[in-house]
Amino acid sequence: MRRTTAPRPAYDGVLAALEEVLTATADFHDGLGQAADPYIARRLRYLADEHLRVIRTDLSETRNQLADRHAPHPGRSTCTGEVPSTEQERSAVCACPPPPRTLPAPPPPMATGLRR
Repeated sequence: MRRTTAPRPAYDGVLAALEEVLTATADFHDGLGQAADPYIARRLRYLADEHLRVIRTDLSETRNQLADRHAPHPGRSTCTGEVPSTEQERSAVCACPPPPRTLPAPPPPMATGLRR
């Protein structure tokens, strides 16, 4: 029997997907018919319901605490717009915003007709 859960925030995609996998696997084990299968199904649902709830709560609290910080990271330097040759990523050491994204070129138009 498939249970529905409350919708999750957009930032919770990995945990929501893991919960879906655990629930689907539990549903699968419910229908197998071996003696250990109901136990396995209950255990998987317990992991999805209890352990993921604890992880989700802890991560949410940590995210909220970090969101309240407004001081610059002490390891970031003032941005000069130049990436030293020793750095692989400017974002790791530079506080400047990333360059603007460019949109990909649209695909060429295709003829819409019947194929033979």
